[in-house]
Amino acid sequence: MPKLRTWQLTAGSAVAGLALAAGAVAVAGPWDSGQRKAERELAAAQDRTGGAHHESPRPDPAEPDPAPSAGTVLGALGAAAPPAGDGRFAKTLGPLLDSAALGQLRTASVVDAATGKQLYGRGERTAMTPASTVKIATTVAALSALGPDHRIATTVLATADGKRIVLKGGGDPTLEKEGLRALATDTARALRDRGAGPVSLAYDTTLYTGPDIHPIGAGNENLARVTPLMVNEGRTDGTRSGIGDRTPDPAGDAARAFAAELRALGVELTGDPVDEKAPADAAPVAKALSAPLSALVERTLTNSDNDIAEALARQTALAAGEEVSFEGAGKAVYDTLAELDLPAEGLLTGARFADGSGLDRNDRVSAALLTALLTRAADPAHPELRSVLTGLPVAGFSGTLSTRYAGDTGGTGLVRAKTGTLSHLNTLAGTVVTKDGRLLAFAFLADGTPAPDPAQKALDTLASTLTTLP
Repeated sequence: MPKLRTWQLTAGSAVAGLALAAGAVAVAGPWDSGQRKAERELAAAQDRTGGAHHESPRPDPAEPDPAPSAGTVLGALGAAAPPAGDGRFAKTLGPLLDSAALGQLRTASVVDAATGKQLYGRGERTAMTPASTVKIATTVAALSALGPDHRIATTVLATADGKRIVLKGGGDPTLEKEGLRALATDTARALRDRGAGPVSLAYDTTLYTGPDIHPIGAGNENLARVTPLMVNEGRTDGTRSGIGDRTPDPAGDAARAFAAELRALGVELTGDPVDEKAPADAAPVAKALSAPLSALVERTLTNSDNDIAEALARQTALAAGEEVSFEGAGKAVYDTLAELDLPAEGLLTGARFADGSGLDRNDRVSAALLTALLTRAADPAHPELRSVLTGLPVAGFSGTLSTRYAGDTGGTGLVRAKTGTLSHLNTLAGTVVTKDGRLLAFAFLADGTPAPDPAQKALDTLASTLTTLP
């Protein structure tokens, strides 16, 4: 295989998420974010023979550890239907998809992102457990329902008599200590302006309903308890992405940290924070806003961030007027996608969104649905979805693909994809640039995989091979 030049790596990395091939993506947008700029700089710094260099072959901390072992989610398909689309794709991809490393059930979909034409498919309409590739559906639904400029608010309210303030969670897991400090500063100023004396502090987590512990169980390092109020995703070990130690009480810890900030600013608090709903007469006095939804989507996909994914699913439920719970969020995501102008009928058949992150094995999507959503994200008629493409990790460079494709001069920098990993289940879905400059959307799902590393390598090979096809 010919080696790639630096300009090809740079162009591929940027173009796969932006604009390439026959009008696949031709809209203006906030492409020059820090992440995208860093990718280009990193690509330009590589040796001109191409490839990627990593300091150490360590496991990627942004990819969650596999969930507890479970058997194959679905039985093997019967006799496969003839592959759809271009025969060259079938001849090339078919043997790779038959790799024993991909287990008992393998499905695939490859489409032209500009036209939506199916170039290759095998079991592409079979609904399977998608693992973290379900985040593509979660983020598309959130952007469709709320728009890329939506921000999540954490609000402080005060009662009419000025004797009680309430820290009300709005569902932003990305609130940092600095943001909490700024919120406390604004609150202290508002209290002084009102001439308030000693106040009591409550915190309100009633925005969410239903269980706040994910079905995988409490104490899991993959995500915190799903509450509308937390600081830094409830992390207690200084990590910012991937697995990490989590507090068992993220809302209470956030309220106690807020109380400490208020006291440091001279606010006199009576007693400790209590967990209760804000009184009906309480009015806002201060507010902290998250980054725009487009940035949250990029962070979700690049780092496979489970906490943000669950929050975005619940924001979708809020927008749809559904119960803000696992169940309500799943219904809202499904219904929102059903209203999207998908390129074919029946793509949601068998789909289920049991959670927003993909940690729940009861999730179901098909490879065809994933490629349809990626195609819509590349559609000039849907600029609100563009951050789904720009958030996809770049092979050999960023996020959950930063330590994959090492030494692979085929897919490195040209493949952008969301990874998915559960025990004995591996998935990969994203975009790739062909040798003729065509942008393709692909999804490969494998269940019953014997071991994760060979399965990931087989999936990476499939995606890399697409770069060699016309």
